[in-house]
Amino acid sequence: MHDTERDSTLIESDPYQPDSGGIHPREAAEHMSEAIPRVVETVLKRAEETSEGDGAPIDVDERSSSAQRATPVDAVAFSRGPGLGPCLRIVGTAARALAGALDVPLVGVNHMVAHLEIGRHQSGFDSPVCLNASGANAHLLGYHNGRYRVLGETMDTGVGNAIDKFTRHVGWTHPGGPKVERAAADGEYIDLPYTVKGMDFSFSGIMSAAKDASDEGEAVEDICFSLQEHVFGMLTEVAERALSLTGTDELVLGGGVGQNQRLREMLTSMCEERGAKFYAPDPRFLRDNAGMIAVLGAKMYAAGDTLEIEDSAIDPNFRPDQVPVTWRGETESVARVVDGDGAVRGAEATVEFDGDRVVKRRLPKAYRHPELDARLRRERTVAEARLTSEARRAGVPTPLVRDVDVRESTITFQRVGDADLAATLDPDAVADVGRHLAALHRVGIVHGDPTTRNVRVAERATAAGRTFLIDFGLGFHTGHVEDHAMDLHVFEQSIEGTAADPDPLLEAFETGYAADGDEDVLARLRGVESRGRYR
Repeated sequence: MHDTERDSTLIESDPYQPDSGGIHPREAAEHMSEAIPRVVETVLKRAEETSEGDGAPIDVDERSSSAQRATPVDAVAFSRGPGLGPCLRIVGTAARALAGALDVPLVGVNHMVAHLEIGRHQSGFDSPVCLNASGANAHLLGYHNGRYRVLGETMDTGVGNAIDKFTRHVGWTHPGGPKVERAAADGEYIDLPYTVKGMDFSFSGIMSAAKDASDEGEAVEDICFSLQEHVFGMLTEVAERALSLTGTDELVLGGGVGQNQRLREMLTSMCEERGAKFYAPDPRFLRDNAGMIAVLGAKMYAAGDTLEIEDSAIDPNFRPDQVPVTWRGETESVARVVDGDGAVRGAEATVEFDGDRVVKRRLPKAYRHPELDARLRRERTVAEARLTSEARRAGVPTPLVRDVDVRESTITFQRVGDADLAATLDPDAVADVGRHLAALHRVGIVHGDPTTRNVRVAERATAAGRTFLIDFGLGFHTGHVEDHAMDLHVFEQSIEGTAADPDPLLEAFETGYAADGDEDVLARLRGVESRGRYR
């Protein structure tokens, strides 16, 4: 039950708990079909006892199987997806029946947008970036041009499910996350893989390495400690990249994994360093819950965003960027213009402009374990200096590297361009980026982070060209079509997150790449897109 007058949200639930292993969709759906009548009856009786007549939506959520109500009931809200198909169908049927019996409108909520909106609602933030970290999902959302945009996401599995794969391997019962958190308290650091690709990330490599370490006799406490340091370090890093790209200074956390204290500490530390605001809801609003569905349902109902029964089908792959946002104002995150003299702080480094020179310093990150932080700053400084020069020799416009100090994680570059591509988006410049990436891929170089912030554009073309690629710190050598396609995906995701009308720009980019690049890479790009958790 959500009461907009008193701003109180009451949650009544009877969640499914598997006897062993992970969640079994059929068993969960069977449990929900039995639990829903009890929960609805309980919450309606409670609403009658506590309400003095203020209306609010009932919610039936696909995980908690709960229903919330105040008297009289204004609407019934339910989660249309994403989620497990059998569970969504049970809840959708129950919500339609309840709305019909009460003769009130039906509100269909996107589950992942609800995670964001409960944080935005409780924090009072205007337009935060949201990090959703749950069992089946992990992604970053920002608001732009009337929709929530996916700024970055896992390319294989959700963060909670990834951790559960390791805990099942060592014989621990579901859920694994709290057990890892407890064991980590007695652990020490060991090196594991760390995979960030722009604002996307991958957990498969680190989980395989963790299993191998266990099989080789490494102490499970040390593995758990290092899993947290690496996995949550990746999530915090991409959250900071999203703040830097969008220019917002507000971050909210969503999802059940957000209950982990170490993740919350990292995000708090990162935001404090940036001067940004951070909000994490109470744990009951982080794990899957009916309250967040009710809160968003109330906002959608107030905006007149309701469903006809025939249009209320569930969608297990319901992406948050498919939802027209009808219930909030126009305040949004906008890509910053990075130009002028003085110092600019990005996600990873400060950049100081001094005439025709640019000094980039990779800053220590207090949220990361010192050994991991030193390793990443060293590796990325070396990679950026080397690949920037190699790309230039391959005919790709990049700044000259004038000095490198690996010990201080500092590089001095030639200053290029007049503004970031994010501030000057046009099809010709975007097509140039496609051609530049094709040239890199021909010589086996992956940029690693080709976003609209990492392309500089000159007002007039020079002998080198008009557009310049910068920031090769996540780059590496490979001839693999998968890695090349990932480069394209990262760039297109940054276009979709910052452009008012991305389609012409995406077409220009792919046309530019096709002119000089491998058609197999473009074909693989479609497969990379389909692996996103909501596609």
